[in-house]
Amino acid sequence: SCVCPLCDDCAGHEGHPCVDLDQGLDQTRVQQPQVSEALSQVRDILQQLTNQRAAIEEDIQSGFEDLHKQLDVRKSVLLMELEVTHELKHKVLQAQMESLAGCGGDMSALGAQVEEALAGEASVASLGLEQELGQRLEQTLGLVVRSDPEENDQLDLVLETDALRKSIHNLGTIVTTSAVASQSEAMGAGLEQCIVGHPASVTIVTRDKSGGACKNGNAILSAEVFTPDGSIVDGEILDHKNGTYEFVYTVPKEGDFSLALRLYDHHIKGSPFKLTVNKPSEAERRGKSPGQKKKGSKRASSALGTPRRKHQNPIEDDLIFRTGTKGRNKGEFTNLQGVASANDRILIADSNNQCVQIFSTSGEFQSRFGVRGRSPGQMQRPTGVAVHPSGDIIIADYDNKWVSIFSSDGKYKAKLGSGRLMGPKGVAVDQNGHVIVVDNKSCTVFIFQISGKLVSKFGSRGTGDKHPGQVLVQSRSNPGQSWFSPGSSQVFTLEGELVLKFGSNGEGNGQFNAPTGVSVDQNGNIIVADWGNSRIQVFDGSGSFLSYINTSADPLYGPQGLALTSEGHVVVADSGNHCFKVYRYLQ
Repeated sequence: SCVCPLCDDCAGHEGHPCVDLDQGLDQTRVQQPQVSEALSQVRDILQQLTNQRAAIEEDIQSGFEDLHKQLDVRKSVLLMELEVTHELKHKVLQAQMESLAGCGGDMSALGAQVEEALAGEASVASLGLEQELGQRLEQTLGLVVRSDPEENDQLDLVLETDALRKSIHNLGTIVTTSAVASQSEAMGAGLEQCIVGHPASVTIVTRDKSGGACKNGNAILSAEVFTPDGSIVDGEILDHKNGTYEFVYTVPKEGDFSLALRLYDHHIKGSPFKLTVNKPSEAERRGKSPGQKKKGSKRASSALGTPRRKHQNPIEDDLIFRTGTKGRNKGEFTNLQGVASANDRILIADSNNQCVQIFSTSGEFQSRFGVRGRSPGQMQRPTGVAVHPSGDIIIADYDNKWVSIFSSDGKYKAKLGSGRLMGPKGVAVDQNGHVIVVDNKSCTVFIFQISGKLVSKFGSRGTGDKHPGQVLVQSRSNPGQSWFSPGSSQVFTLEGELVLKFGSNGEGNGQFNAPTGVSVDQNGNIIVADWGNSRIQVFDGSGSFLSYINTSADPLYGPQGLALTSEGHVVVADSGNHCFKVYRYLQ
């Protein structure tokens, strides 16, 4: 019978609302978790939006306070210059005035005495006085009196405020878009298939919630090609500043892949896409493809100015040992990325296993820590690792958008950068203990105190020199920092000044295809993990190519993080082979 309180007819005929109550209840139960998940996502975005607003407000306040301080300092300097300049001129003119006034008074007194002597009766005394007055008059007339002013009265102020007013008027921009992932879409040949070693591209069109095309850029996009074995192929996203973007990537081997395109951490329409990578045709093989894996050549003994020791490997490969296989157990990896070496330990950021693993410098597993999650102390996608002078371990967590700090034995202590960072990938610690973070998504370098206080930041999205990329390292012999964009290597000071840029996109000596790891030896030579070309290159301090580190016996596949051990050897995360390798490196 019908139990609907609004119904007087219990016939239950077809189409009656009461008939569908059970079905509607089932659908509600099915949809309720989806609504709850959507509510949670919107709540997280709202909280992130509030955090971003608070962080930007703090930046505005501190930025303008700094400008006020600089203006006050400049005003004080100008007032001081005015006072000093006026005082110098005043002294010169005052002294000349006093001199002229004294000279005039002396002349008046002497003239009166002469007139009095001439009017008096002649006598022996008067004759002596006249003689004395004559001598004084002669001396006075012989004086050279400077009647021209010895200084001028010019005190002008040149205060060019027009350009400054214009700059202040245009100072600062709140950057945002209305783009949403559910309406945005991708197109292009590179969306479904590409050729091994050949650059492919995909065009992304961003749209707002109503499906209208966005007209401005600066949206936060991420794009990744997942290989069949779980490792990640990164590429370069180009912002056309008109609401459209281009993702350019190169895949080094054939197979069935997955292309994920995310906007503000959410998949766009159709993502992830199925991607087929085919072998190049015969004609394409004749021309060497830029993404083809290239083995390192044997390094000449004089390449780094140091004699090369002989060792047992008959082909004289530089590889000492490798550690790791694919998996989720201790000593196994899934997409290892960041590498650090300190205190006779090698630390690996195991990205897809959401942990950090620690080994001895001889490759023996010691410990690991990390739990998957989005709460403080948990990891979602650790991509960078560094060691603070205190022994604390610094972890850049790309997906959690913060940097975590753990004790040397893996106990969580604090986080920094939350609300400011959009996608931290590289992290390092300078000689003052500052934590330096390259935020890949915002293309900005942040410098924090270990307490979390922001010291400074520089860089922004763009195509010029000041466009930091993925990896940053503290140089041992130079206080500057180094980080990399997909086609070149760049070195900046801590103040953001570009001091060196070298390399270009390609596969030749000194060229790169998405460099992702870097270290600097004690002589200032720069060692680069060239991900897309699957090799390690060595450069001098001016950016001139020196050599390869030989990988002939066990070729690299997609090297990422790179560091120098205490013995001076090179350790690199070989992400495609799910291991890390240690190479002999003679400095």
